[in-house]
Amino acid sequence: MLIAGVDEAGRGPLVGTVVAAAVILDPNNPIEGLNDSKKLTEKKREKLFIEIQEKALAWSIAEASHTEIDQLNILQATFLAMKRAVDGLKPQPEKVIVDGNQIPKGIEIACEAIVGGDATHAEISAASILAKVTRDREMVELDKKYPQYGFAKHKGYPTKAHFEAIEAHGVIDEHRRSYAPVRRALEQQK
Repeated sequence: MLIAGVDEAGRGPLVGTVVAAAVILDPNNPIEGLNDSKKLTEKKREKLFIEIQEKALAWSIAEASHTEIDQLNILQATFLAMKRAVDGLKPQPEKVIVDGNQIPKGIEIACEAIVGGDATHAEISAASILAKVTRDREMVELDKKYPQYGFAKHKGYPTKAHFEAIEAHGVIDEHRRSYAPVRRALEQQK
């Protein structure tokens, strides 16, 4: 049975996309060291990112934009990114396992939500790594465009440094306006 693992990265940050990945692993081509992406070093994640893409039967990375997050809310935007990732798999899986406690809407394949699945199921671990590396790379690119915000360091999360940068430099287009700290900052700018 072809099983796809699905996970996301970027629900908590105040800026940028939410990224989801879906991975169908090849049982004949195992990958050593898969784990929840948050438990791996950046160097290890980068190495596994390449290995997953080389060895998996299928993989797909998709996202929902900051605009879609503001229009839909973060949960629905996450589900949209997950659906896009699953839809991008060739071949299509027979079952989808998702990290978390909710099944994404719109996926027409048998689906199971597994709390902590990114640490216990290799397919979800692989998806977790693809999503996190992709999202972190986006933040490094955004940092080049707006170096004064420190995105390469805090990855857009609501840290003291990020709040100080918003206070000093204002809200940028890529900020999620539906998030309370960004809304407050916009009101203070007026």
